[in-house]
Amino acid sequence: MSGDKKKKIKLGVKSEHVGRFEPMLEAFLENNELNEVLKTRVAKACSFLDAGLELYPNDFRKSIDVADLVKKVEGMDAEALEALDESFSLAGRIVSWRSFGKVTFFHLKDATDQIQVFLARDDLGSERYQTCKKFDVGDIVGVEGGLFYTKTGELTLRAEKVELLTKSMRPLPEKYHGLKDVETRYRQRYLDLIVTPRTKQIFEIRNKVVRALRNFLDNEGFVEVETPMMQPIPGGATAKPFVTYHNALDMRLYLRIAPELYLKRLLVGGFEKVYEINRNFRNEGISTRHNPEFTMLEFYWAYATYIDLMDLTERMFSQVAETAVGSAKVEYQGEIIDLSPGAWTRMAFHESLEKIGGLAREDYEDYDKAAAIVKARGEKVVDGEKLGKVQAKLFDLLVEPNLIQPHFIYHYPTDISPLSRRNSENPDITDRFEMFICGREMSNAFSELNDPVDQRLRFLEQVKEKEAGDEEAHFMDEDYVRALEYGMPPAAGQGVGVDRLVMLLTDSPSIREVILFPLLRPEAG
Repeated sequence: MSGDKKKKIKLGVKSEHVGRFEPMLEAFLENNELNEVLKTRVAKACSFLDAGLELYPNDFRKSIDVADLVKKVEGMDAEALEALDESFSLAGRIVSWRSFGKVTFFHLKDATDQIQVFLARDDLGSERYQTCKKFDVGDIVGVEGGLFYTKTGELTLRAEKVELLTKSMRPLPEKYHGLKDVETRYRQRYLDLIVTPRTKQIFEIRNKVVRALRNFLDNEGFVEVETPMMQPIPGGATAKPFVTYHNALDMRLYLRIAPELYLKRLLVGGFEKVYEINRNFRNEGISTRHNPEFTMLEFYWAYATYIDLMDLTERMFSQVAETAVGSAKVEYQGEIIDLSPGAWTRMAFHESLEKIGGLAREDYEDYDKAAAIVKARGEKVVDGEKLGKVQAKLFDLLVEPNLIQPHFIYHYPTDISPLSRRNSENPDITDRFEMFICGREMSNAFSELNDPVDQRLRFLEQVKEKEAGDEEAHFMDEDYVRALEYGMPPAAGQGVGVDRLVMLLTDSPSIREVILFPLLRPEAG
């Protein structure tokens, strides 16, 4: 930074510690952020250092969380509280501040709850009290003292000791406005968590969802495993992968688009029930339903079919909802969604095109008619595209948006199911289902293809489609075919979008609401 710019930074204080903050002040100025509030905070920090106080000590230990303290004294009246005669040590962030000369009130917030704190000059001494009055909303402090009720009946800690633990150099958003800009909420999630209680609640529910999924599958006898996130051949889904490179091995690698083929290798090896809660990466567009990095639950069950998975899914979703939010009936964007076992609809893929999509059989079985309907609704049909793919586009346009209550749509066309077992009675369809709630896919499952010859032929068909320009077509995986040649037991497998499940259970309209740090474009500059 030029000397001219440095001269413009004037704090209005004389302190030997001003130089410590020059890099911060220069950065504020460089980013056009420097204002009187920021300069005042730096000036206060200098005054604390001048008084011999540390800005970031690490020697304070709290004795209890706020929520536990509130629970401990629940039901006590003022007399019982006074008779308690016990001192408590709390630590957290100052989120409100009211000063009245010789006394000050502020609210202290920790990870569990918040409580009012009372400071008095008579309790702390004049010098210490004047130092504490320089604290700002956003500062992290430690307090120690007993409890009492104010005249309004609010539980309050009377501070006998106060320590600054972390000086906040930036002000929090104004209390009554908070973070209104959505991009700022996602980009600065740390700030969003401080000022938006609902955000923290969403991620507490997410934690419960993930633990409930694990507990359910553990109790069903499934074994949790881990599979590679960097793979020489991306497989298990039709998606465009992210590409990376390993220097030591001099080889191209792909970030995982799905763990499926590795999990099924474990069935070959003798595991009969396995699952993984995994991070997947797909180089695709970003929307309210899609993030390039997302969380998926996948599990595989030997000697089971897709029908068994439907039954298990109803029980699993119901139990997870009851554990995470207290009920199998949840509200999502104004709709009451019933996840109770038995409340789910099961319907064949082609039947759904007729009953929900309003198409006649000749409309979707005739290639030209089906393609014309798709094109009339603004979607493309690629030359040479198979009928099953065109029918899938019809489904996406006419059926999927109408699947509000839980639906299992089964018997998908073989053309769009390269890893699924063909139906025994009709080889043009597969023993596969997708599960939909609120007009979006929540899960994909099927009876697994374990015929190595059929699998090889389907991989080769995918290779042709990739060579024809389909970037999402499946790669050929010779090692996976080799594994099948050793013999994989008949099995069924399923993938569940954890992010979308959390969206449903938290009534969140966007996937970015339920991912702590969603992918965003870099900030300007």
